[in-house]
Amino acid sequence: MRSYGPASPHQNPPAEAGTAVDKGDWGTLQRLFPYLWAYKWRVSIALGLMVGAKVANVGVPLLLKTLVDTMTPQPGQLSAVLVVPVALLIAYAALRLSTTLFAELRDLVFAKATEGAARSISLRVFRHLHAMSLRFHLERQTGGMTRDIERGTRAVHSLVSYSLYSIVPTLIEVTLVLTLLAVKFDVWFAGITVIALVLYIVFTISMTEWRTQFRKRMNELDSKAHSRAIDSLLNFETVKYFNNEEFEARRYDDNLERYRRAALQSQRTLSMLNAGQQFIIASGLVAMLWRATQGVVDGRMTLGDLVMVNAFMIQVYIPLNFLGAIYRELKQNLLDLEKMFTLLERSQEIADAPDARDLQLHSDAQGQPQASVRFAQVDFAYDPARPILHGISFEIPAGKTVAVVGPSGSGKSTLARLLYRFYDVQHGSISIAGQDIRSLTQTSLRAAIGIVPQDTVLFNDTVEYNIAYGRPGSSLEQVQAAARAAHIDNFIANTPAGYATMVGERGLKLSGGEKQRVAIARTLLKNPPILVFDEATSALDSANERAIQAELQRIAQSKTTLVVAHRLSTVVDAHEILVMQSGRIVERGTHQALLQAGGQYAQMWALQQSSA
Repeated sequence: MRSYGPASPHQNPPAEAGTAVDKGDWGTLQRLFPYLWAYKWRVSIALGLMVGAKVANVGVPLLLKTLVDTMTPQPGQLSAVLVVPVALLIAYAALRLSTTLFAELRDLVFAKATEGAARSISLRVFRHLHAMSLRFHLERQTGGMTRDIERGTRAVHSLVSYSLYSIVPTLIEVTLVLTLLAVKFDVWFAGITVIALVLYIVFTISMTEWRTQFRKRMNELDSKAHSRAIDSLLNFETVKYFNNEEFEARRYDDNLERYRRAALQSQRTLSMLNAGQQFIIASGLVAMLWRATQGVVDGRMTLGDLVMVNAFMIQVYIPLNFLGAIYRELKQNLLDLEKMFTLLERSQEIADAPDARDLQLHSDAQGQPQASVRFAQVDFAYDPARPILHGISFEIPAGKTVAVVGPSGSGKSTLARLLYRFYDVQHGSISIAGQDIRSLTQTSLRAAIGIVPQDTVLFNDTVEYNIAYGRPGSSLEQVQAAARAAHIDNFIANTPAGYATMVGERGLKLSGGEKQRVAIARTLLKNPPILVFDEATSALDSANERAIQAELQRIAQSKTTLVVAHRLSTVVDAHEILVMQSGRIVERGTHQALLQAGGQYAQMWALQQSSA
């Protein structure tokens, strides 16, 4: 068997979900690029259409100049005045239409790339989060993390929209305009434009970089407020039990107030930015028009040239009016996308080995898979400072039942989590049919194990959906058979909607016993060779517990079963009973043998019998 060295219980240091690791804007764009490059032909066509749109747009002022100059009366050219402008007007309309047509075709062609990239990233994040360890999900804040994912997905659309539809086209247009002004007139026209552009861009970038800290703070406070609200609503019953509605409202309002102050600070700096941008643009426009007007007065330029320069400035400076806002949004979107990519970069604490293989099981004469389970000198700690298990060794032969009992906190439920590989052991090994579970793919391992947990959480869907979740694609008849085995069929039949009854958020519309029976039903429907019952009947009344216990014992006859229990009456028929205390096995044997030994098990039995 392969040898495994000790593993740290914190292969990934716990960190708050969504904590960004700043790799810079270019690093974020580089991570986004492969998702877009999957549609490289669409990207290339869209870029070609974008260039075509800008060439047509720059051609409009040129045509407008020709139109104005042509309409200036000249002696002996009356027929030209009447005929030529008609052709120019048609050409002017065609250029305007071409600009819009190219832009719409660009949007249409690139829409599939944008939506495809957003879908690919969102799906990858979703899969990655499901692949993360139980430790990650116990430490995350659901509200803040979902907010980060939502903003990150939206940022993909915005980044593509702003870069491809605003920034790149503006740069192309500015380049074309500067070239035309420098060639057609004196270099000062291009110089004034360049100076204004440089001042505008430097001012915008420096101010926006300074303002980013306030936007980051707003994001953090927004996520925190959202997390608090979600957490409070998920624990609605607890809030009611302790009459703490006002306390929750004050706590939420405290977060909203801090967000409000951060938003006001951000708005003040935004007003400063907008005022400075408008001053630079206005100064550049005045300088350009003054020089063009002087050129017309001196006879160096025609009236059409003045109209053309004015049209060029409007076409260049109007997008610049929005460039500041676009740059701010671009920075914000990069920040949001970086947070989502940070989630993707969180490495998996529990990952398949590079050479992991599927679990291989042999079948008996009746065709039932045989899966023995063995714990060998297992040590484990969730935190290095607090060890949970110490040298645990036992075996569950194929088709047999082993029960684990003991006081709370002795490490019983940890055995089930380790077997399901929610965590890896620090020392020792766990094997199924002689195969170390760390050498197996998690998919094949978990397909062979069915768990009925102590705390059952259901999807906010129908009873049928929650039972069928044990084996997606099951027919209604199979679902009903599993429900009958779990003794919940009568309850479902007596509800108005039957199997279409909605169970509510986390199954809160059902009682604890009803939720537990749904969990038993879906595990029975899964029908795995290994069963784990972690206090599977703790929420049931005595009559239902006895009925279901008899059903579970019948089903477990051909299964390898691990039972974790507090009530000893539910495990008297187990082939072996392990008594745990402080993470160690202190007694083991059958029910009768342990009673005769007169040890801790016998004391627990006597105590429970007297209580009954």
